[in-house]
Amino acid sequence: MTGTTPFTAADYRARMERAVRSAADAGLAGLLVAPGPDLVWLTGYAPTAVTERLTVLVLAPGRDPVLVVPTLEAPDAEQAPGAPALTLRDWTDGADPYAVTAALLDDRGRFGISDNAWSMHLLGLQRTLPGTSYAALTDALPMLRAVKDQAELDLLAAAGAAADQAFEEIRKLPFAGRRESDVGRDLAGLLRRFGHEQVDFTIVGSGPNGANPHHEVGDRVIRPGDMVVLDFGGLKDGYGSDTTRTVHVGEPTEEERRVHDVVRAAQEAGYQAVRPGAACQDVDRAARAVITDAGYGAYFIHRTGHGIGVTTHEPPYMIEGEERPLVPGMCFSVEPGIYLPGRFGVRIEDIVTVTEDGGRRLNNTTREMVTVD
Repeated sequence: MTGTTPFTAADYRARMERAVRSAADAGLAGLLVAPGPDLVWLTGYAPTAVTERLTVLVLAPGRDPVLVVPTLEAPDAEQAPGAPALTLRDWTDGADPYAVTAALLDDRGRFGISDNAWSMHLLGLQRTLPGTSYAALTDALPMLRAVKDQAELDLLAAAGAAADQAFEEIRKLPFAGRRESDVGRDLAGLLRRFGHEQVDFTIVGSGPNGANPHHEVGDRVIRPGDMVVLDFGGLKDGYGSDTTRTVHVGEPTEEERRVHDVVRAAQEAGYQAVRPGAACQDVDRAARAVITDAGYGAYFIHRTGHGIGVTTHEPPYMIEGEERPLVPGMCFSVEPGIYLPGRFGVRIEDIVTVTEDGGRRLNNTTREMVTVD
């Protein structure tokens, strides 16, 4: 996000302070944050290359935040928008980075550590401080980034609007006679045209391939009469988009319309279930009930939604058993689907944010059946 972030050093300082409070509430002695989405969210810093050299943000109660970095990368770290809110401690090749980091830690503490931290670094810390223990951040602080502030919501809304623009353009292009990979390439180009710096996925599932929710793209030639699942997204100004619409090449059959209508009704039911205080699983239950009542329950084979922010998949998850309450500022997908093996699939997805009295969609293209050429 460096260069595009609207966030100030004060914003990053507040995030780090919030993270320290959350860690203390969870009974942790602190947090160790490796390069990745958590580090970007907390400091605005993303190393140009993640290598075997240790980079880690150390957050602990009663101590100023410290970013341990290789000396050769310190100039870049100093330019991060959150750098004024922390102390840099660099280490040179030949020095022991684990000893440098260990000096900042309680030698008997339990720490939250980034899910994507390299095992060699975790093992190095454990060798240096054998009395310490560690928990993955997703397990220890799953809601760390879940509630977005207004600036984050604005960025997510802009990313959603850009994805909507991509859909409006892709529906004008020919589908029949072209490979899924051709359409996927067009989608990626449209996302970039409308401001995405990163394309994370372009799923184009035509005909029977649409019954595989994560098919992505293949060499299958799209034919007249195909249902085509289009699921695409990425990062715009550091925040995610993710939307799905299912189109039909030519006029659909009565059954295809019926299945699409069921999914559309399920998606609407899931959206209507969004409100502060409702459990995450309530969104899943609302959408799933519509599909089950229509006789397609066995063909809805995934959770109803996932959180989104500086990554396109993150907590919270809209799934049975997740009793965590919805809070204003949470953002997540609502994306039920029906997948008929060997025939076709239908999925409709919007990103939704929780408001003070319900929910607001960040995707606003039509959810009606769209036909393409």
